[in-house]
Amino acid sequence: MLTNIMYATLYVTDQDRALRFYTEQLGLEKRIDFPNPSGRFLTVGVPGTSVEILLWANAEAAGQPTELVPGATPGPVILESDDLRADFKVFRDRGVTFDQPEPEDYGFGVRIETSDPDGNRISLRERSRAGRDNG
Repeated sequence: MLTNIMYATLYVTDQDRALRFYTEQLGLEKRIDFPNPSGRFLTVGVPGTSVEILLWANAEAAGQPTELVPGATPGPVILESDDLRADFKVFRDRGVTFDQPEPEDYGFGVRIETSDPDGNRISLRERSRAGRDNG
């Protein structure tokens, strides 16, 4: 029986630059940093959670398609906040740039999107109270 999601992979061109973005700007923590013959195995995660994002060096696969609908095209990674508007201000002060000037309300709560230095979409979400009650 499956018990957990271990890793979600994001392809990046510069692992050190990606590590700085995810730790210094978004506040994730570095979990694993292991150089090996097949490539550096580097992960980050939200403090206190078990899921890790693998920042894998692959220049050809980095980034996302260019045809995106702002606010409606989620990223391959969706990070949840318990107070997105407050987190948005912190992230903006740390230099994170966003698709829109402020988070917006939508059917399931509050959302805003950004991209990492390689163009990987990162969706930041806060569930509505109804969404929290339903899962």
